[in-house]
Amino acid sequence: MDKYRVPRIAFINKMDRVGADFSQAIQSMEKRLGAKAQAIFLPIGAEEDFRGLIDLIRMEAIFYDPIDPTGLSFERGPIPEDAREMAELEREALIETLADFDETIADRYLEGATIDADSLHAAIRTATLALELCPVIPGTAFKNKAVQMLLDSIIQYLPCPLDLPSIEAEDSKGKAVSVEPDDTAQLSGLAFKLMNDSYVGKLVFVRIYSGTLKKGSALLNVRTGKTERIARILLMKANAREDIEIAYSGDICALVGLRDVVTGDTLCEKSHPIRLEPPSFPETVISMSIEPKTSADQDKLEQGLERLSEEDPTFFVSTNEDTGQTLISGMGELHLEIIRDRLFREFKVEAEAGRPQIAYRECFGHDANGEGKFVRQAVDNPQFAHACIEVKALERGAGILIESQLPEGKLPEAFIASTLEGIREAANNGVIASYPVTDFKAVLTDASFDEVESSEMAFKMAGIFAFKEAMEASQALLLEPMMQVEVETPEEYQGDIMGDLNRRRGQIQNMSSRSLYSIISASVPLSEMFGYSTTVRSLSKGRATYSMNPECFQPVPENILKGILNANYLS
Repeated sequence: MDKYRVPRIAFINKMDRVGADFSQAIQSMEKRLGAKAQAIFLPIGAEEDFRGLIDLIRMEAIFYDPIDPTGLSFERGPIPEDAREMAELEREALIETLADFDETIADRYLEGATIDADSLHAAIRTATLALELCPVIPGTAFKNKAVQMLLDSIIQYLPCPLDLPSIEAEDSKGKAVSVEPDDTAQLSGLAFKLMNDSYVGKLVFVRIYSGTLKKGSALLNVRTGKTERIARILLMKANAREDIEIAYSGDICALVGLRDVVTGDTLCEKSHPIRLEPPSFPETVISMSIEPKTSADQDKLEQGLERLSEEDPTFFVSTNEDTGQTLISGMGELHLEIIRDRLFREFKVEAEAGRPQIAYRECFGHDANGEGKFVRQAVDNPQFAHACIEVKALERGAGILIESQLPEGKLPEAFIASTLEGIREAANNGVIASYPVTDFKAVLTDASFDEVESSEMAFKMAGIFAFKEAMEASQALLLEPMMQVEVETPEEYQGDIMGDLNRRRGQIQNMSSRSLYSIISASVPLSEMFGYSTTVRSLSKGRATYSMNPECFQPVPENILKGILNANYLS
């Protein structure tokens, strides 16, 4: 969100749960997320006694009907006397925060003048759009308490397309262009989500960045170069939908009739091709084989996996070339368990999965050079290609960059492209254990060719050889995926939980407490986290909970590396 400068509002959920602490949640946001959090509502009551809110802007109380379980019935009234002092202090803190960014609020505050609700709304909106404030609302979504205030706040404080700067895109020549939210401009939209519907088929969710989209119009998919025709435009309203004839810039809608579209594709007019920046997704960290329980379900399994991989850009399906097994890859053990559950619920396929496999990576230990020669002394088809590359090791998470810095005319463009393709192909299988190579920049620095004997295939092989030589010379490292683990446990089990995380090669990063609970944050190798849900329940007698998210890749310790290589050799 910081990368794209997205204004935000925070909703502190589950205020009716045991241990709920609104002020602690705000402090945690500030400390751990660096958020400039400021309450605009306060809770009335806590845990089971959570019954309403205090509106700090209008200085009113909101009471929910205790008989209505839907949370749709509420009324406004005076703030309870036992909460008024706290409300006044919090409102003053809100005004002081806003005074730092709004001169009108600052002047009126220093003068001791009354600041009305409309002025506060305007100041909060200005500060939120500038990323100087994150308004916070307490509530419980399951019971619809404070959801109404959240929706109102979204309308009042978050930006419309006109409030935001223009979007950067690339034209067909790779030059940067600006895309303005203008209904009269050329059409451009980004497909950001896919969903399969049992009634209408594939739904493609699109954000219109410029122009207007009409039903029946034909659009260019920049990735494929093919034309897609819009059969229907749907306005999605939760689980309801409405057919519309036209969508305008800034709108989000679902399109029916598109065939070859994936998440991140740009749709635009054929006369004005541009490419919008697609969303980025983390690399998968775990894989496992999968097969149907009965051979009769093989086709249904393949169909189900294809549809699920279309919907979820962090889920991949591949085939093991050696064994022919179908492999599924995702963001964790739970992710793949959910995929198997969806296969059963939505496609009626019972599938059996193999043991999870860690998605290791390889990287360069240090900068290195590589030289590749491909020479074939065949009478009927002699081949010659020669390429030299420099490879720089990049920081973790930097990805892959491959380019040529050859002087113009040094090598034909087709041979340059083939060499770079060979480098990219070689990076799919490292020199340690044939895992993909990441976090490097490879530069083609020198090359030579023969007018008669050189070919694109020969230079592709030269690129492969040069990359392998450079990697072997760099003292390559094996990287393992690390997970950010957060455990919330009663204090009496804190020692056992920490001891177990240490045994799993975890590094404790932070500890905090909330009420009678301890919160432990640690970075732990994914390979050590299989079956952790069972362990954490056993250690805490079922009272601890945990969350786990991909964090980064880190080098594998030498003693662990030997075990991984031995396991790969045996398999």
